[in-house]
Parts: sequence; C-alpha cells; structure tokens
Amino acid sequence: MTTTFITGANKSLGYETARRLIEAGHTVLLGARDNERGRAAADALGARFVQIDVTDDASVTAAAADVAAREGGVDVLINNAGVLGPHVPADELTGADATAVFDVNVVGIVRVTHAFLPLLRKSSHPVIVNVSSGMGSFELTHDAQRAEGRNLAPLYTASKAAVTMLTTQYAKSWPDVKVNAADPGYTATDFNGHSGPQTVTEGTDAIVALATIGADGPTGVFRDRHGAVAW
Repeated sequence: MTTTFITGANKSLGYETARRLIEAGHTVLLGARDNERGRAAADALGARFVQIDVTDDASVTAAAADVAAREGGVDVLINNAGVLGPHVPADELTGADATAVFDVNVVGIVRVTHAFLPLLRKSSHPVIVNVSSGMGSFELTHDAQRAEGRNLAPLYTASKAAVTMLTTQYAKSWPDVKVNAADPGYTATDFNGHSGPQTVTEGTDAIVALATIGADGPTGVFRDRHGAVAW
C-alpha cells in the first residue's frame, strides 16, 4: 500500500488529488492548516487528517512526528500548498508581500521536504511532487498567445519559477528520490475565481501521473497534463 502525504489538501487541487489517489489505492494523509476544514475534508474522502502549517517550523516538525508515529514512513510527498498573493498593481507590492508568498510557496516546500525526507527514505520507491505552474515558466510567460503570457502576478510567478528550480536541484541532489514538478494548467479554482477552462480533475492529471510513476520513472522533470512544460 502506497502512503501519500499531501499539503494544502482540504480543497481544490489538493482535495481532488487526494480523492483520485485514494481511488487508485493509496493511503492518503491529508495535510491542512485549518483543523475543522481539514478534518471535514479527510472524513469526506476516507483519508487521515494531519494538521500542518507549512509556514511554521514547529507545525511541520509535529506533522512529520505524527506520521512517523502512526504510519512509520511515506512513499509519496506532494507539496501542494500555495498562495497567489495580493491582487494589486506591481508598484504596490511590498517586501512583506513577497515574504508572505515565498514563505508558503517556496520556503514551505523546503520546510516540509526537509522534515519528511527521512520518512520518504524508508520507502523502496520515494517520490516527491512539487506543484509548480506554467506561470513560473520563462518561455510561457513570454508567449502573448497564452494565458501565462497575458496575466500578471509578479510574486506568484517568481515563486513558481523558484519551485521549479528547487525541484531540479533536489532531483540532482538525491538520486534515490524521484523529484518532479507538476503544472496543473489554467484550472477553475479559488485562485482565479473559477475562471479557468480546465476542470479540477483535469488540473490534477499531471500531479496524479507524477505521484504514481514507477521505479523507472523520470526525475527532475516539469510536466503538465499534455507532457513536458518549457522552462
């Protein structure tokens, strides 16, 4: 039985990823910051709730200790928790805004991965999936024909570019762990007022695919539901 831990899994992409992986036979540990919402989501899906705030070292350490005590280890870690940041013009963005966005989207991944790596290494086939975005692709954000090239979100895009680079560096650093980045694509979620053309199921295709790769699967790749995403 594959044990999978997902951050930010009480709604949207994280919730749908949890649902699909449970359907595929995974034991899912549903990580969320809010106790009430997290427990409700886990109960609805048949997952186990683990409270985790990816911006808090103590919370992340406690979550890893909880999993170590209950499950003993994990096979798959999905770093899904993320924030968009303030909806303001670029000239109104502050250092505090940047710190808040990067603390969740980038530093949060470092915190969680650091805490859960010893648990992953107890698996014979450890896998990490970092949920990035085509909004962090230099090529796609320079293509005016694509949504990534038309929408401005300086802090979010910069943080997701950092997530993708962090993924490739982790993959090179740990030959024993498969570390990949998923681009959900423009999906109807709370992030965009449900304006995206993709369903939440379509938006989780790449995440689920990378979470279920075999021992001969790739590492250090950046993919969406259609295939490789340009850097």
